[in-house]
Amino acid sequence: MIVESRLQRPSELGADLPAFLRDALASRGATRQADLDLSLNGLLAPESLPGISGATRRLARAVASDERILVCGDFDADGATASALCVSALRAFGAGQVDFLVPNRFDFGYGLTPELVDVALQREPDVIVTVDNGVSSIAGVTRARDQGVDVIVTDHHLPGSQLPPAYAMVNPNLPDSSFPSPNLAGVGVAFYVMAALRSRLRDAGHFTSRGIAEPNLADWLDLVALGTVADVVPFDRNNRILVHQGLRRIRSGRARPGIRALVEVSGRAASRMTAKDLGFAIGPRLNAAGRLQDMSIGIQCLLAEDEGRARPQAEALDEYNRARREIEVGMVDEAVGLVDAEKFADDVAICVYQEDWHQGIIGIVAGRLRERYHRPAIVFADGGTHPGDLKGSARSIPGLHIRDAIADCSARYPGMIGPYGGHAMAAGLSLKRAQLERFRNAFNEAVASRVSERDLAGVILTDGELAGADLKIENARVITAYGPWGQGFEEPLFHGEFDVVMQRVVGERHLKLALKRDGRVADAIAFNQEPVAGNRVSVVYRLAVNDYGPADTLQLEIEALEPVT
Repeated sequence: MIVESRLQRPSELGADLPAFLRDALASRGATRQADLDLSLNGLLAPESLPGISGATRRLARAVASDERILVCGDFDADGATASALCVSALRAFGAGQVDFLVPNRFDFGYGLTPELVDVALQREPDVIVTVDNGVSSIAGVTRARDQGVDVIVTDHHLPGSQLPPAYAMVNPNLPDSSFPSPNLAGVGVAFYVMAALRSRLRDAGHFTSRGIAEPNLADWLDLVALGTVADVVPFDRNNRILVHQGLRRIRSGRARPGIRALVEVSGRAASRMTAKDLGFAIGPRLNAAGRLQDMSIGIQCLLAEDEGRARPQAEALDEYNRARREIEVGMVDEAVGLVDAEKFADDVAICVYQEDWHQGIIGIVAGRLRERYHRPAIVFADGGTHPGDLKGSARSIPGLHIRDAIADCSARYPGMIGPYGGHAMAAGLSLKRAQLERFRNAFNEAVASRVSERDLAGVILTDGELAGADLKIENARVITAYGPWGQGFEEPLFHGEFDVVMQRVVGERHLKLALKRDGRVADAIAFNQEPVAGNRVSVVYRLAVNDYGPADTLQLEIEALEPVT
């Protein structure tokens, strides 16, 4: 375990903040009070999003003329929230013929494929709106266009060298984009499109002429918060505003019935909801449907108009999540065994495959391997329309843009891999089984040319050490108050040495400890951790509030630990 403290920056924040929090905020770029202003007034305007004018012009015509609009989403939480947002917002704007279609990953794969378009055409849409996908769907968009259907692509994934022939394409990552926040999730892009559409309809007198009360776009921020956190996009200030405002609605009891039902089945309290809860409790339950079955039930839950309809769907999603966890445990154990047995841990990158692995779980397994070995990891499973087709899910380490590494393999070895796409930290691709060993070698070469020994060392950046006197619940609460915390704006992380007062295994795989520092004893929890030898340990941890007992207590959430020798 290699631990380094983050570089400190000068800060103009007031002395009323604890010094450790002031330094932590500054190291994340929040050095002025204005950086902490997360009011809606600080949201970026939509005008500079490429394609948004053409998209809203076409959608306004479709709403005014009561054309059939079909929203085609992705099968993850970002795609589900974006789908629910567009469908419900368009209906609130007065569109009378709006529906959604989401591909089953096992039958259609990702994106607006020609096969999915053929299913969509059976509903006779005039306009198809993609959410969280479409920038790489050249064949599917072409098929729809050739059948006289206008396609509006809203996406946030990185584009390839060729773009589909869409009527309009809204994506903050297009080459000509001047939008200051390229980090919007798919649901964030959808929110901006609906906000701009509302403005266009208002200016045209649409709401007045129809006798419709003008919708408040803030009503959809609970969806934006959930999808943004679940997709693990960087928390720049714009995304922090969106998440913060969505969490405010959830905490105040103004979330939609589907989200309230998901909060309840997760055992969380809506009034204390945090971004971490969205990421580790609510998002996985929504994602479970797309991983194991069909995301339609997740979208229907989010669209439910009352809790009586939402609750059974939320309970079904909870059951899917339980099943997902059981499958995940077995697959992770098998993948770790493969890496250790076949000596892949000596490679700079990990590529593993087993024929009976579940296609919907491989992304989670890749993330677990990345965490364990500090290597970029790609996990493959059988999947596709032809025998021998593999689907791969990739997770990266800081310092490596994994989608670019895959693109390098594709460019150097034409025809070796099929469709691919993604972000800096996560990507997906298709591959023939016969090409797996060749790809493994090529991917290792691509990664090796892009990373340093330090990148592979698993260096953990922390916000320094805390004295025993700072280990108190008030400090955990003030950290929570200055969230939301997430990717790129990580929750403060500390390190230090502790005496082990007690340790025991709970829940089969988790380690419960009592740790002592400077005479103060604190409870701690380390997930998926075996007992440690010795009576003194080096620990990397976060300050957290444990609210499961009769009274709130401080708990150290351990990121990493090792014995002090």
